[in-house]
Amino acid sequence: MGKRFVDLSITIEDGLPSDPPAMIPRVMYMDHQAGATSMAEFFPGIDPAKDLPEGLGWAVEILTLATHSGTHLDAPWHYHPTMDGGKPALTIDEVPLEWCMGPGVVLDFRHFPDGYRVMASDVEKTLQRMDYELKEGDIVLVMTGADKYWGKPEYLVKGCGMSREATLWILEHGVRVTGTDAWSWDRPLPLIAKDFESTRDSSLIWEGHFASIEKGYCHIEKLTNLDQLPPYGFTFFCFPVKIKRASAGWIRAVALVED
Repeated sequence: MGKRFVDLSITIEDGLPSDPPAMIPRVMYMDHQAGATSMAEFFPGIDPAKDLPEGLGWAVEILTLATHSGTHLDAPWHYHPTMDGGKPALTIDEVPLEWCMGPGVVLDFRHFPDGYRVMASDVEKTLQRMDYELKEGDIVLVMTGADKYWGKPEYLVKGCGMSREATLWILEHGVRVTGTDAWSWDRPLPLIAKDFESTRDSSLIWEGHFASIEKGYCHIEKLTNLDQLPPYGFTFFCFPVKIKRASAGWIRAVALVED
């Protein structure tokens, strides 16, 4: 039996329009020639042309990005100051590491139209077709197909989204981490805004996120390549970068599949 790793993370790139304008990542590249000049500040008297290999120094990148840029893990603090019915919400540096590794389960919702509101019955029916029962410690990943639009402005309005009801149903089975290949765990925000404008039903606003107020959990956004995974039977890893008191952390989401 062989093993293979599947990279489930998108690449952070400069200027891609797949985020709102204020959140679009910026990357400034310092090449090896510029690095040679920079090294002179650390080694007084250096002559880069003579003292460095081929006159070249180090390469460095300087990034400006939000904690929610790229593939990232949202902490309960992102959703609300409290979780689990009143406990202080965990920030990303407080999320237990044991939450961030476990058996992966992929729910294929690509047949749902963009903006579809996934309900608990949809999750139940999908698991029944898979002949799988959720268990404590599972990490549930939702495949919407939105990742095919990564790098394009329309990515922001692609994919279905998870309702409060569906989110809580999953969490009640002992799941503490979920994920999606879309921009948000909820339905696309512009579509929620449109529905709210017509109905004035505030329960529709960020309902999947706000479910954490009742039952604390983390979710991952901006996954990719979920179609390269089996429905279950693989191990999923999503350890976040530790950022003090932050609402999210970047991850290199990876699956280990045994074929």
